[in-house]
Amino acid sequence: MKIAVTAANGKLGSSIVEALKKEIGAENVIGIVRTPENATHLGIEVRKGDYNSRDEFNEALKGVDKVLLISGMDDPQKRIQQHRNVLEAAKQNGVTKIVYTSIVGDEVNNAFSPVVQSNRQTEKDVQDSGLDWAIGRNGIYIEPDLEYIESYKKDGEIRNCAGDGKCTYTSRKELGYAYAKMLLNDELNGQTYNLVGEPITQQKLADLINKTYNTDLKFTPVSYEDYKKERVEELGDFIGNIIAGIYKGISDGANDVHSDFEKVTGRAHLPTIDIMNDFKKG
Repeated sequence: MKIAVTAANGKLGSSIVEALKKEIGAENVIGIVRTPENATHLGIEVRKGDYNSRDEFNEALKGVDKVLLISGMDDPQKRIQQHRNVLEAAKQNGVTKIVYTSIVGDEVNNAFSPVVQSNRQTEKDVQDSGLDWAIGRNGIYIEPDLEYIESYKKDGEIRNCAGDGKCTYTSRKELGYAYAKMLLNDELNGQTYNLVGEPITQQKLADLINKTYNTDLKFTPVSYEDYKKERVEELGDFIGNIIAGIYKGISDGANDVHSDFEKVTGRAHLPTIDIMNDFKKG
């Protein structure tokens, strides 16, 4: 059985590839990437595939049994057709199953919602494809907060508009494990799963970072409008608004959802403190 992973050299893709290699061997995993020379470190067969090119995916998916479709990073509306290129090529090549990496989030109430809407459309396209399917809705990755630790230390605070809202953080490594199971266990077909960890507030996040890194961070809540202004000034309109929208979603409860992680994997999601300690070790 050959399983292909799109965007395989990205951080999530690499985690899924590593999990699959442990389960079925590197010889049965194919990475599909836009620039193959940037993916030789994966230790698997690599094929060229740009989401914008149906023809490239027609070639890339030859002889493939199952596909892991990682959501693209382009403009939300462009992603819909990009993902359809993969779906149509999969059907043309006799692929039997597709697993899609979607996201948790609010579909209507903030600047991140257009991204969520785009993912929901691809979810529907996957469900209507005629292929066997399974969909994961990813929680927010914890890694960006940990990669930002030096800036947090410099500022002495975690500052955003999430208020007392809870966020079910996960990690790319945990997601990699879950998606490998979704690809291999056909009893999970035909369902959408929340792939998330324990719900924690931003104050709890600060407390856990303090415990892990021996820091003295505090959480400073600010209004949505003030936070959006700060993010836009630093990151520009597009990214700034999206980041602010993500934290507004947390404040509104959009990221405090039940977890299907144990149902998918057979074990509980790792506690946030364990993920932090693992990340710290490198």
